[in-house]
Amino acid sequence: MKEKIECIFEEVFKKIGYSLNVKVIKSKEENVDFQCDNLFGLAKEYHKAPLVIGEEVVKAVNEIDYFSLYFKSVTLANPGFINICVSDEFINKTLKELMNKDKFGVKNEHNTIVIDYGGPNVAKPLHVGHLRTAIIGQAIYNILKFKGNRVIGDVHLGDIGTQMGQVIYGILKDFPNTEAKDINFDLDYLNKTYPHMSALCKEDEKVKEQCLRITKELQEGNPQYKILWQKICDISVSDIRRLYDYLDVHFDLWYGESNSYKQFSEMIPFIEKQGVIREDDGAKIIDVREDDDKIEIPPLILQKSDGAYLYATSDLGTIWQREKDFHPDSIIYVVDARQSMHFLQVFRAAKKTHIYDGSLEHYGNGTVNGPDNKPFKTRDGGTLKLESLIEEVKKEFISLREENKNMNEDDLNKIVNAIIKFADLQNDLTRNYIFDIKKFSEVNGKTGSYILYSYLRINKLLSNNDGNLSSKIYNDADRLLRLKLTEVSDVIDLAAKERKPHYIANYLYELAVIANNFYEANKMTGLDNIVRNDYDIVLSFNNKVLKTLLSLLGIHIPKAM
Repeated sequence: MKEKIECIFEEVFKKIGYSLNVKVIKSKEENVDFQCDNLFGLAKEYHKAPLVIGEEVVKAVNEIDYFSLYFKSVTLANPGFINICVSDEFINKTLKELMNKDKFGVKNEHNTIVIDYGGPNVAKPLHVGHLRTAIIGQAIYNILKFKGNRVIGDVHLGDIGTQMGQVIYGILKDFPNTEAKDINFDLDYLNKTYPHMSALCKEDEKVKEQCLRITKELQEGNPQYKILWQKICDISVSDIRRLYDYLDVHFDLWYGESNSYKQFSEMIPFIEKQGVIREDDGAKIIDVREDDDKIEIPPLILQKSDGAYLYATSDLGTIWQREKDFHPDSIIYVVDARQSMHFLQVFRAAKKTHIYDGSLEHYGNGTVNGPDNKPFKTRDGGTLKLESLIEEVKKEFISLREENKNMNEDDLNKIVNAIIKFADLQNDLTRNYIFDIKKFSEVNGKTGSYILYSYLRINKLLSNNDGNLSSKIYNDADRLLRLKLTEVSDVIDLAAKERKPHYIANYLYELAVIANNFYEANKMTGLDNIVRNDYDIVLSFNNKVLKTLLSLLGIHIPKAM
């Protein structure tokens, strides 16, 4: 709809002597559907007052032969806005087209895209900080795949970093004089060992050095350490999969940093041939600073003086592997915003060394905060485990109503997922947000529960219809709902283009509110057959849109609530 309006206005502007790309936006004014504010830019270019140009444009639009097919009114408002109210005929025409189009008529794409999200460290339990990258990344994955792209999701496990050296050191201390193949431990052991060893390394420099030595030897292929490493990975990754499965977060690849190390024998010689490496105190580094940088950009350390590799090198190895395996048009990273400098260095190094010439995109997510607006913690100040957050949300929702205590487990899990995901995804991914468990568990307000309830409430009203929507619109509530439904393809396209699921989440809430207002204004009993049929068609499409867009966010509808 918006594109058609822009096309009509561009023709009119051109006809009266103004050449430009018209941009039309949704209006927040009452009784105004869209607004055009191009007059201000034209005023500067043509040295005329915005209202003078506006009068010419509005007059010309109102005189076009097909005006009534598309517009109810087009008027000028101070200080230079063109207010547009579309016709009921245009709304119905657009709505019927969307109903008959596959995937609501979204613009199809055919790119190959790798998305790097999740990124948990092996041997450490998932905590609240892992929530955002996982559910935002999965939503972006779903949206881009819906658009027709070939999408590959990679969890990119942190499976060979310093935490592995620390845990292996702890194991060797706890199981002295025992062959690696004969050592056995479980998840509880790992969950206790890592925090203990991490704290010990901060207190004892000698222990820290030992752990770093073990990490380096593990990276170099020490056979005994590799046996313990594999056991740690098997146990830890199994638990990571369990929690991600609960959140309906899935990956095509379960690769880790260790996979990138296999690429170094090819990649390092290739990079050396590019002539961009210089040595500094025995370390191999790549300068990535550019002349127009406003801040200091440190060089990327490709290899330390002791021969060890760092996180940046493994990320370059991962890019090398992805280019070799998939030749992607884009590689997207959904990783904490606090790593933005790291990715800037890596991306520049990738371009400078010519290991990848496609698009590299980092979407840095903000943090999940507690009531104090600081990163979510437990009551004793520790990092809150993701599983604990899930249980707290479940407990809160069950406590809201007596009936919730006897709810089907599958339905309950779907609702808990909706609460957690919608609380996050309604926010621009770059922003921090406060996770208020009580607020987000409510069925009223801007919550996942409210969207689910709205769908189920309307679903009870639906009956058979003949699929033939008449040309009538019956009242303001009906018009608002139909007009809102015409936005669906634009919203999906925008979310895909900007890689931001919050556009879809916010649209879902707005649509649910309008659909509920329709429900209140239009009782479905005692209606004329044509009216009832029209309402049923519109509400059926409304629920199709709700269900489809919820699924793009990784939210699924329960049977009851």
